[in-house]
Amino acid sequence: MHFCRELTHSATSASVDQNQSKVSSGVMWDVTVVGAGAAGLLAAIHAAERGRSVLLLEKNRKAGVKILMSGGTRCNITHATDVRGIVQAYGTPGRFLHSALAALGPQDVVDLFHAEGVPTKVEETGKVFPVSDKALDVQQALLRRLARSNARFQNQTAVTGIRRTEDESFLLECQVESDDSAGTTRSIESTRSVILTTGGRSYPGCGTTGDGYAWATELGHTLILPRPSLVPLVSQAQWVHDLKGITLPDVVVKIVAAGQSKSLAQCRSSLLFTHFGLSGPAALNVSRVVSGQGGAARFVLQCDLLPDWTDERLLVDFDGACRTKGNVTVFSRMVDLLPRRLVETLFTIVGMPPLRKFAEWKRGERLQLVRAVKQLEIPLSGTLGFEKAEVTAGGVALNEVDSRTMQSKLVNNLYFAGEILDLDGPIGGFNFQAAFSTGWLAGANV
Repeated sequence: MHFCRELTHSATSASVDQNQSKVSSGVMWDVTVVGAGAAGLLAAIHAAERGRSVLLLEKNRKAGVKILMSGGTRCNITHATDVRGIVQAYGTPGRFLHSALAALGPQDVVDLFHAEGVPTKVEETGKVFPVSDKALDVQQALLRRLARSNARFQNQTAVTGIRRTEDESFLLECQVESDDSAGTTRSIESTRSVILTTGGRSYPGCGTTGDGYAWATELGHTLILPRPSLVPLVSQAQWVHDLKGITLPDVVVKIVAAGQSKSLAQCRSSLLFTHFGLSGPAALNVSRVVSGQGGAARFVLQCDLLPDWTDERLLVDFDGACRTKGNVTVFSRMVDLLPRRLVETLFTIVGMPPLRKFAEWKRGERLQLVRAVKQLEIPLSGTLGFEKAEVTAGGVALNEVDSRTMQSKLVNNLYFAGEILDLDGPIGGFNFQAAFSTGWLAGANV
């Protein structure tokens, strides 16, 4: 087994300057996978289990760093749905995933972890987590299978360049960090095929700093502008900040251009008010529109705070109260429906005193309050950026990658999988599913 850190140049590096050496391992690998995240681990495992000689390179000290921190260190591995459900969640780009999901669908992912001794559970939202709620169990399960596959894993090894050779193989220049006094050395690896699974730019502290984008473009691929996705939204409105800590479990949010009504993105889920703006699944799932547009201040988040109530039903409720509960304050009725601090804010927005009784409200004023509840507009000034983004939108253009194999349509023996692709899904395990599936499919075809 080769599941350990092995410096491929160790037999020769002692005789050369440790900071300048460039030595070859003398091995021609069948497959080299660059990036040991969710996609890279599955790609390396599957390729090695098919008998290929596989080298998996990772610049971090650990494999699967993003796995370890995802889902609040719980790791939402997939979503409790079928293949069609995954495809639909991605919208039009989901069609790219048909072959990958046929090779490794949501149930296959669950079965894979069960086979490695990691039981799973499904939460009300459809998210699938390990029963232990420990992302470490997910990472360790993948490392155990990697060890059995006989793929060689080499950590603390940053690829610094990829060169194409005349025989359509590749040379990878690497910078290797040593734990001992040897310092940094450089090596060259030869490989017949390369699978790029370097991720995007989200959570750069995990090592996902967009390294693979430069190599992909140097090899002729088109890069769709990378931008933060599944990222909290920023608002400069003080009243939004004053509501920090309030969670609305069920709202419909829309991104609309200021002064317009056309929805650019929509989601129904929970919404959290924060000291900087908005978070929670509803905000995260529409964030890619904001980060993808220049001048985010031109956009607002339009919120339906009571999606189960139509405008008409809410107005009828108010009208009826005016006739039968004239001495009851509108405020007291509203706090039956929404959090008190939010109701106070709504009354401030519509400019109405909270202690006014139903009998004292004119119908036009009731209409104004209904509009505030059903179409509350929150001005946006941007997002928290890649530092807080769960995934990256944009990446290698999908029309340049064969979805049946994950091989480049432009460069033979070059494959892509995972977040490096222009493919990002909603919160709920969809992105890990896509990473596992595309990695598995790439490993099946090298």
